Amino acid sequence: MISRVTQQTLQRSTLANLQLNLTKMSTLQQQMSSGKRITKPSDDPSGISTALSLRSEQRATGQYSRNIDDGLGWLSTSDTAMQSAVTQLRQARDLTVQAGSGALNAAGREAIATQIESVRDGLLTTANSSYQGRNVFAASSSASAAFGPGYTWTGTPGDSLDRRIAPDTTVRADADGSAVFGNGSSSVFALLDSIAADVRAGTSTGPRLTQIDDKINAMLGELSGVGARTNRMTDAQGVISQKLQDLQVGISGIEDVDLTATIVDLQSQEVAYKGALGATARVLQPTLMDYLR
Repeated sequence: MISRVTQQTLQRSTLANLQLNLTKMSTLQQQMSSGKRITKPSDDPSGISTALSLRSEQRATGQYSRNIDDGLGWLSTSDTAMQSAVTQLRQARDLTVQAGSGALNAAGREAIATQIESVRDGLLTTANSSYQGRNVFAASSSASAAFGPGYTWTGTPGDSLDRRIAPDTTVRADADGSAVFGNGSSSVFALLDSIAADVRAGTSTGPRLTQIDDKINAMLGELSGVGARTNRMTDAQGVISQKLQDLQVGISGIEDVDLTATIVDLQSQEVAYKGALGATARVLQPTLMDYLR
């Protein structure tokens, strides 16, 4: 059976095709202006799912990058402080050697003892170094300084400030102040107090040199650990930076438009639309004169 095609049927069909053509042109123009191929889930359900997964991984990787930046800030501050501490303690050792020469009078011994105490004060300032308002040698402590009255360490034994640099990897960002400087009566500060007292009293300071060397070696050991953790974070930083670039490329490959192809498609669609308009002008709204021809 042959369906009857009326003028109204033809009109509706033609307008529907024109509207479809305009919709395609609008979509292409929106893609060109936004630079995005996917603007809503219905544009590409499979692609949007992959893009969301990549963006989730990108956010997590970005957090690891920020953790590394923060961790490197802590480690750099600790490294600088410990290198300064080693230099100051070596200066105290030289003064101790000088005091043990036996050629000093009371005034000379007093001068050296005062210098040793000055080194102690400098070491105490170094030991109380902070990063972003927190003590680098007692990071978990809420105290205003890593070492309080009596040279007591205010940190918590066994505690550490860790930074996650991968889903299953953390790196310590702080340094154990008690391991670097000692604690209380066994601290390097108390040792320098004792040396200053020996110098004033004219007591032999020879035995103190071994104690100073032990403190220097302890500092160097901790400094080595900080250097190793810094290298580990720096290596991870390079890997994460590359991963962030790769993720961005992957997301762009899914969401961004191929500008050249989109321009060609739009031009083709415009040609088709103009052709449809021309055809429509011929078939719609016929007049009596059209029939008489």
